[in-house]
Amino acid sequence: MKSILIKQNKILKLFLSFSVVIFATSCELDEEPIFLDDSIYDSVTTAESARDGIYEGLTHYDAQERRYFIVNGFSGTFGTGRGGNNVNNLFNRTLMSLKPTADTDNDKLWERLYRTISRCNAAINNVTTGSRNELNDVSGHGYFVRAWAYYYLVRLYGDVPLWTELPSSTNFSLPLSPEKDIYAQIISDAKMAQNLMNGSAGTGYPTRTAADMLLAKVYMTLATSTTLKEDGKSESDYWQMAYDEAVKVYGKHTLVANFEDLFDSRKPENTAESIFELQISEAANNSQMGRNYTPNKFKAGLHFGWFSVMASVYDYHVATYPDDTRIDGTYLTTWNNAVNGNVINVYPNRSRNNFRNAHPYFKKFAEKEPSHANQFNDQNIIIYRYAELLLMLAEISNELGLDTEKMTYLNEVLDRAGVTLRPEYAQGKEAFRDAIMDEYKFEVLGEGEDFHHNRRRGFNYFLTNTIKRHNDLIGTAHYVSNRDLTLSEDESQVMKIPLSKLEIDTNQYID
Repeated sequence: MKSILIKQNKILKLFLSFSVVIFATSCELDEEPIFLDDSIYDSVTTAESARDGIYEGLTHYDAQERRYFIVNGFSGTFGTGRGGNNVNNLFNRTLMSLKPTADTDNDKLWERLYRTISRCNAAINNVTTGSRNELNDVSGHGYFVRAWAYYYLVRLYGDVPLWTELPSSTNFSLPLSPEKDIYAQIISDAKMAQNLMNGSAGTGYPTRTAADMLLAKVYMTLATSTTLKEDGKSESDYWQMAYDEAVKVYGKHTLVANFEDLFDSRKPENTAESIFELQISEAANNSQMGRNYTPNKFKAGLHFGWFSVMASVYDYHVATYPDDTRIDGTYLTTWNNAVNGNVINVYPNRSRNNFRNAHPYFKKFAEKEPSHANQFNDQNIIIYRYAELLLMLAEISNELGLDTEKMTYLNEVLDRAGVTLRPEYAQGKEAFRDAIMDEYKFEVLGEGEDFHHNRRRGFNYFLTNTIKRHNDLIGTAHYVSNRDLTLSEDESQVMKIPLSKLEIDTNQYID
């Protein structure tokens, strides 16, 4: 069971954040005066409460639940029963089919990420660093979350407004900044976070290793981009920079023994595998993930079951690693009806008589306790964890020709999964590359990075290894068009989502 200390700590942190931080009043980053009052950053206690307000911003429904809905939906690996039990409901025929539109979820996510950035800007601009470790750490968290939020925005939207200052009475809009400038700011912020985050916040908060991992991710993104590299830097330069950052984390965390324990609030949280983890408390009413991901009759009440993993993704995983211990921790295919105890089996179900009976559900964020009947639940949300870092190091090492090292990192992940090494890992650089990109799907599916991993190597790679791998199955065996989504193959649709309509309507600089 979760320790009393951690649970109390989570509730206390959220209480402090709500007592000090007041929500923003518009999408243009303006906060109520009490939050922008620079005097609250003079005291360690109130400055730390403002820091908690930054993380509270990330646990808000719009920044958490809507974010996961958008990024999982836009990954090419998920479908949804939200809005109707068929392939033609609003979300399946748009976002989930890689044909995103500027809808309410999009507007709300955009607004919430920018509000969180505003809170970061307040801490960055008002904390005087150098005098106290605690204040340095608060500023460091501001830089880290701002970098993290912009990294999400630029990957989803491309060019976005770049706010690093607080808005004034004469400055409530900014023009779009080029992606290249956004990445430069992310790198600068991540480096500042590395210098300032010192661990004084204690258990449940990210430390410098989270900034190291973020910076490694950014350099990996730039390594495979044809347009975003800094002048004079090559692909190999960026792979080396990514390695230099990622290897700083190696050995500072460890994998938990049981994969499933990572996603069960009844087990210890904030483990040695966690690098960046959002603290969730049911008592604070700040997460509806369990409700949204839990299928019908798995638990006593409030189960929406919005997310299904595409059958093609599940089948590929099982075909690759039939004995993978991650399968039971990732997919929910069979359970006992919480009302009458009857067995419910949704997949593999060859009849596939409707959409919700045609695909497995996503287990990681589903409620694990069948007797749970509340709207909110208590499961922390892990953003970055050590297993992904190990896969990153294996991929980077492969690109740099560090053949012995890459297997060291990879084997740590595969040993826990209890799987036999794929032949592809011994068939050269390109075969290893393809296999390690699959490994992200098997290990961190649905945890918020699939949309990026699937696209990180460009449109053609995404088309071949995700989109067509799925689309080419439709019409064969048990894959049929009225149960399986057909993903767009149009580059103009599948690589970015539209800018927020709310931003377009209110920003004088955007036509």
